[in-house]
Amino acid sequence: MSLRTVLKSTYPWAKSPLLASAPMLNIAGPPLAVSVSSAGGLGFLAAGFDVSSLDHNLEVATRLVKQSGGMAQQVYEETGVLPIGVGLINWGADLKVSVAAIQKYTPCAVWLFGPKNQPDDLVPWANEVRCVTSGRTKIWVQVGAVNEAIAVAEVFRPDALVVQGSDAGGHGLVHSASVLTLIPEVQDALRERDLTHIAIMAAGGIVDGRGLAAALALGAAGAAMGTRFLASAEANIAHGYQKEILRVSDGGLNTIRSTVYDRVRGIGGWPNRYDGRGIINQSYVDAVERGMSDENNKRLYEEELKKGDAGWGPNGRLTTYAGTGVGLVREILPASTIVENTLCEARDVIRGIPVD
Repeated sequence: MSLRTVLKSTYPWAKSPLLASAPMLNIAGPPLAVSVSSAGGLGFLAAGFDVSSLDHNLEVATRLVKQSGGMAQQVYEETGVLPIGVGLINWGADLKVSVAAIQKYTPCAVWLFGPKNQPDDLVPWANEVRCVTSGRTKIWVQVGAVNEAIAVAEVFRPDALVVQGSDAGGHGLVHSASVLTLIPEVQDALRERDLTHIAIMAAGGIVDGRGLAAALALGAAGAAMGTRFLASAEANIAHGYQKEILRVSDGGLNTIRSTVYDRVRGIGGWPNRYDGRGIINQSYVDAVERGMSDENNKRLYEEELKKGDAGWGPNGRLTTYAGTGVGLVREILPASTIVENTLCEARDVIRGIPVD
């Protein structure tokens, strides 16, 4: 049985190829996740590293699914499996609280990311989730290097590896390759170890159907998009942040990987192997080019928060995570339209590839 057949059986409401929305912290709430799944994708709800609101958000998502109509609602009513996933940042998330909510609502997948020790810290997560849901909640693990993929795959056999390349916005490995080389090398490594039953989901720099088609050609079973859904109508995002996503072009020049964006917000829990890609702003310029202390930079950041939407922009200071594909995001659309357009474009690209 092919991986795509397995995915279709596992997520029967989802169209092919599988398109997921990433669990972007504070942005991917119930409306976005449910809208993506209702349109034939797989939407992920961000639980992050503070899971105190996870139970409530899953309750809201359940209510939205029951009102959504269509295949996603039908699958939920027939199986009791919630047709959205949950994304966890494992260096801070509480295992007991998370597992209790997962057991109660049975989301279709959990996306594990950012443990202090990879892969050992994720073993109890995988074991507990599989136990309390009788395997109905599938295990996705985000990795950013071949050695990470091999270690995770060999230790506890996840259902999917989200293989994130260096073009991704938000948090990822400080040292990583683009999906162009990372996906094929991970695929080869899994094949050599007879682990081809693990689905590879590409992430990083994919914002439209062309990127999705390219990911499939590289060997992925599907793709996850984050930056594109920042400009969705359902994203829980400030207007100033969203406006900046639409303004910026040439993401290779105007975004940068750095720890500055965490330091100015006082977030210090990330392991040293991670940083975050965001749009270059005054916080970054002052820290890196002018040598401003973290203390002063953080103080100015907190003052900038009082400005609301005016705090974003090239002369602003507020963190604006986005990937290098940001220049391809030109309009705000409903999440359902983004899913439909991406899948349609990917199919058109694939059909249009010359074979002679």
